[in-house]
Amino acid sequence: MIQKNNILQRDSKKPIVWDAFYKENNTKKPLVLFCHGYKGFKDWGAWDLVAQAYSEANLFFVKFNFSHNGGTVENPIDFPDLDAFAENNYTKELEDVDSMLNHLLSKENEFTEQIDTNNITLIGHSRGGGISIIKASEDTRITKLITWASVSGFGKRTSTTGDLEQWKKEGVKYVLNGRTHQQMPHNYQFYLDYKANKNRLNIELATKKVSIPFLIIHAEGDPSVKFKEAENLHAWNNKSELYSIENSNHVFDASHPYKNKKLPEALQQVVTKSISFI
Repeated sequence: MIQKNNILQRDSKKPIVWDAFYKENNTKKPLVLFCHGYKGFKDWGAWDLVAQAYSEANLFFVKFNFSHNGGTVENPIDFPDLDAFAENNYTKELEDVDSMLNHLLSKENEFTEQIDTNNITLIGHSRGGGISIIKASEDTRITKLITWASVSGFGKRTSTTGDLEQWKKEGVKYVLNGRTHQQMPHNYQFYLDYKANKNRLNIELATKKVSIPFLIIHAEGDPSVKFKEAENLHAWNNKSELYSIENSNHVFDASHPYKNKKLPEALQQVVTKSISFI
């Protein structure tokens, strides 16, 4: 069963668009909540194929767009709403994960009979990995954590560094999206939010607090987020498991758009290992 583009309405906050993939049967299934990365979205590349693989393994797989990722309810793919993108920040993304969990575990969720509320895995890719680590360190409802090509720190990313004086003066700075050729705006509030929540947003501190089973998956040749960042996470949590992928990249050889009906070999490895871990 595939339920695409469900809408979670929230009081005085932007709605969240989300998908559910599951087998409709009489068993309550472990919940898997997937968080996309920077300049990402739930319908990117091979994520639907990934979701189907989890569904076939009798897991309840949910992926969603962060509320300020630049997509809209009408068009959840790519970035039609750059004004929203400009107002995104890490704490909003943490709040979005919380909203999704609250809804999925509530009686208002129409799929409540399909979900085992005591078995919840959070998966995050890239920046979504960092968000997932912080959320897992704070929220006792989460029982397993998996990161794919995760960052190990927010402080040195392009969105929190650069010419701060110029950024403050102009109120906005831009990052080119190489695929869509859009100039993606970051309002200065992003930096202010990071500074105001620096301790909470410290991935090293959060990683050390994680006490649930924790799987770190990373491609050794990742050019975007170096393998060293996975080694950092593993070193900070000696109960974690580090699983390396050879001869692959940041998105495990997937792409957008992705026309193939089978997952790339590297991404299939990631999915197989993750399902086995759950």
